[in-house]
Amino acid sequence: MPNEEESAFAHAPVPPDATAAYGELPDQLVDFYRPGRLLAGRPAPLVVLFHGGAWRAAYDRAHISPLAAFLARRHGFAVASVEYRRGADGGGPLAGRWPDTLDDAAAATEAVPALAVAALGDESVDPRRIVLAGHSAGGHLALWAAARHVLPSDSRWHRTTPPPLRGVVALAPIADLTSARALGVCSDAAVQFLGGHFEARLPHADPAVLVPTGIATTIVHGATDSDVPPQVAEAYADASAKAGQEIQLTVLDGVGHFPLIDPSADAAAVVAEEITQLAW
Repeated sequence: MPNEEESAFAHAPVPPDATAAYGELPDQLVDFYRPGRLLAGRPAPLVVLFHGGAWRAAYDRAHISPLAAFLARRHGFAVASVEYRRGADGGGPLAGRWPDTLDDAAAATEAVPALAVAALGDESVDPRRIVLAGHSAGGHLALWAAARHVLPSDSRWHRTTPPPLRGVVALAPIADLTSARALGVCSDAAVQFLGGHFEARLPHADPAVLVPTGIATTIVHGATDSDVPPQVAEAYADASAKAGQEIQLTVLDGVGHFPLIDPSADAAAVVAEEITQLAW
């Protein structure tokens, strides 16, 4: 809904408390937000957050910084907001870069725990309590990064063991690429992302294929989301159930795509609660 989008993007970007590089390239950066309070004096869980924007260059982590600050300062998480390579140089319409976007998602999730401790201090962040989160295309990346141990053994991103996570909270994620293609999600972003090799690359990129993960997974989706319709999340949930793992799918009535990342919307409080349920 246009008014929901306007509200979400009306917030000024929030500067991070620290920024670090997880690679040598300009987009391989992560912003850190210090927890506003510590529960019983304990270090805070770490939320690793991937922004959305259909994997396109026009959208960067600045637009999700108000949510990052909300989670940190209002809800007491340490937050790492990840940048990654996207789209075409110069902000063209192409969605994602193959294999660069997934290279960055994998590298960031490996590097961020140690970077967070270095940036915020071990008194502020507990790297043993990590929740991956992401919105829209970033929700895809969060689900995918949590499933790298399920990738084919010859995949460049295959991980031999499950990542040490408390869980994943994906917000209106592009969670099933086949469903996204059928629905033309985000102007055929999934097709562009896989670069004309959709069927061949699907086993390496589609979270709905990479199930079960054995990692606690929650999806929060708006019932009236027209950007990424809830059928995409439902397809992922069905695939996971058929593979033997039930996930938590929370569908919010009367909510579209953007309130999930809008600190002034009730939906963002639901997101924070779902993260809390997994983080502790």
